[in-house]
Amino acid sequence: MFFELDTKAKATIFHYLRVSKNIGMEPTNSKSVISDRTMDEENVETLKRKQFGIRSKRLSYEKFEDACGFKFVELSSFENFVRLLYRPTDPANLGIARALFGLCMIVDVVEERGLADIDIKWGDPWDCHFPLIHGMTPLSLPWMIIIYGAMWLGAFGIMLGVRFKLACACFVVPYWYIFLLDKSYWNNHTYLYGIVATLFWCTEANKYLSLSLLSHSAFDASDAKKIKETVPLWNYFILRFQFFLLYFLAGLKKSGKEWLEGYSMLNLSRHWVFDPFKIFLTTEETDFFIVHWFGFIFDLTVGFWMLFDKTRLPAMIFCTAFHLMNSRLFSIGMFPYVCLVTMPLFCNVDWPRTFYSWIKCKQNILLSKCINVIKNCLQSPINRLINEQTKEVTNLNEFDSQKATMDENKHYQSSENVKPIDNSTMKNINPKKVTKKQQFVVSMLLIHIALQFFLPYSHFITKGYNNWVPGLYGYSWDMMVHTWDTILVVIRVHDNESNEDRFLDPDTWVQSDRWVKHGDMARQYAFCIKNNILRQKEETLNNSPKHEEREKWTKLSSNLSIYMDVWCSLNGRFQQRIFDPNVDMLTVDWHPFKHVSFVMPLLTQYNSYRYKMNDIQKDVYSWSNYTDVLFVADFPSMSLENYISSDFTNVSLTVLEGEVAYNEENQMESVTLKKGLSIDVKTEKFHRIKTITPYPACYMYTYTNQTKQKLDINRQVENTNSKEPFSLVQELNYKVDSWGRALSHLANAFFNLVYDVPMIRRVRVRRQV
Repeated sequence: MFFELDTKAKATIFHYLRVSKNIGMEPTNSKSVISDRTMDEENVETLKRKQFGIRSKRLSYEKFEDACGFKFVELSSFENFVRLLYRPTDPANLGIARALFGLCMIVDVVEERGLADIDIKWGDPWDCHFPLIHGMTPLSLPWMIIIYGAMWLGAFGIMLGVRFKLACACFVVPYWYIFLLDKSYWNNHTYLYGIVATLFWCTEANKYLSLSLLSHSAFDASDAKKIKETVPLWNYFILRFQFFLLYFLAGLKKSGKEWLEGYSMLNLSRHWVFDPFKIFLTTEETDFFIVHWFGFIFDLTVGFWMLFDKTRLPAMIFCTAFHLMNSRLFSIGMFPYVCLVTMPLFCNVDWPRTFYSWIKCKQNILLSKCINVIKNCLQSPINRLINEQTKEVTNLNEFDSQKATMDENKHYQSSENVKPIDNSTMKNINPKKVTKKQQFVVSMLLIHIALQFFLPYSHFITKGYNNWVPGLYGYSWDMMVHTWDTILVVIRVHDNESNEDRFLDPDTWVQSDRWVKHGDMARQYAFCIKNNILRQKEETLNNSPKHEEREKWTKLSSNLSIYMDVWCSLNGRFQQRIFDPNVDMLTVDWHPFKHVSFVMPLLTQYNSYRYKMNDIQKDVYSWSNYTDVLFVADFPSMSLENYISSDFTNVSLTVLEGEVAYNEENQMESVTLKKGLSIDVKTEKFHRIKTITPYPACYMYTYTNQTKQKLDINRQVENTNSKEPFSLVQELNYKVDSWGRALSHLANAFFNLVYDVPMIRRVRVRRQV
């Protein structure tokens, strides 16, 4: 039988036997006996089904617990949970991940952190930076280089496992300082690197593949057994959680309409990496199904597939392809490679030892075969016949020896591969007492987990950093969800005493345009502009020998106002203002926990117009290879002043929604344009378009790019429909060049600080006001 019956079932069967044989009972009616027999049989069958159901449920629980690597009883109380997370575990997998992560950070410090170009990034005292904590300023260039040098040295220490805790401190502390120093460089992976490095600092990841253990040769199971080095299970748990969250939160952020309707990453499929999909899909279908929908499903689920043995291999194959494609698609530094080298964290914790034992086994078998061949060549035919007869015995002994090594390796298994004890066993065993330190560590881990889930959705608190989308582009994990297109930035410096306006190039004193999308950064930039203008005025008046230049700066007062008019498009919408152009950025109220008052609302009422915009765009493109269209929306009573250069011809203005008043430079009267009306726009002239309806107006420019038309597209213009793969030779040359510059900067900083030797640095051409 498949199971044993309990006492109640046995009693029922015995009663059934007594009834059937009429033992010790009075004669009964045959119908009554048959009825009792039927009822007893049904009871037995019911009990059998119950027993079978209990056994099946128990087996399913055991299978699920085996897949998870722990018993549910280990989650029944906080103390049991602490014991689970402090279960001794093989450090092999953790050591491999630590070494590879350190290697990636060595490259990252030089390239994306900017040690190779630190003289440009931090060397110009005129540059404007955007610290998270207002008032933070970078140190002088030599000391910034020293900080980068300490961070780079820490990355080497993490990779080699030398003075591991000190190396982590040398990397983590400068990393977060540089991170907080400028929000304009933030990315999701920038935040990820800092978190992972901090987590490694808290682990014991230097207990395998570390130079500090080189004397022990702790690479195989036998040596590891002698050293008896283990790490707590939470070392793996917290790192796996962090990378699981990387994928899962990215999937959750992609669950919005913007992504699922295909507006976030327009025309990405024109890249050459998507060419295999275009065999059976169009470009638009590839954008929609592969980029958006497959990307959403992949990010949302791949973390779960990586957790289980049966689905881990296909998940890792998809992950590898995904990250390699991203490395070609985007300029995101070492992020794809960090994800690739940390994927094995989800594998069994002893896989490096198993792999090493397998290699050693193969080498021994191959060496044995080679020795036998040499002996056979040197021996006589009679001895060769004897050796052939004993060959099977020798091979069998070798196999047994290798099997013993493998068994010893299996004996040194991780907590994931050891079957957890059940409830009854735990009652009979006196468990090791949990210390307060262990409880504190696990409590901190749980707080970290809660924070990581909360921070991406905490923007309802930090309202001052919100714009059209919530939060800063760092810890939000909204990777590639928002595509921005900025066409016009006007910075007007108004002298309140002379009532004169001066216009500033938006690239002046900044190295990126991230500030144009964030109100807090725009305000910081405005203050930096004022300080630099007054500083430049003072230096000119004190040092410039030119009378005309000094006279020009003398007229400028210190009573300034700065206005910014920025036009952006989010995910294929109309171009519209993001800041109120009538607000003085120097006097506007801003607070990190209050709504940004000068950010104009996103015109979401025209979201559905994107379908029509797409049709109009296709129609305009069909006119010529050089025609294009620009869609604009503006608020009531606001005006757009624009200048069309001679590079464009056949420029026309068409109103799509609302009414506008159009007038050109030196023209007194304006022309009113209603919905559906058009007008030709003259080039090399300013014109003004004012919205006169009580609701926003929408209009479009259509034009021909005359400069592009004059060029031979096939020979002189790069094909914009497909990006050529970056040459590996060029990439290698760039990396070698970067390392040379990094070492040169370190040497220059050393000689400057020790021997007061002047530093040599590159400069960007600074635009004049």
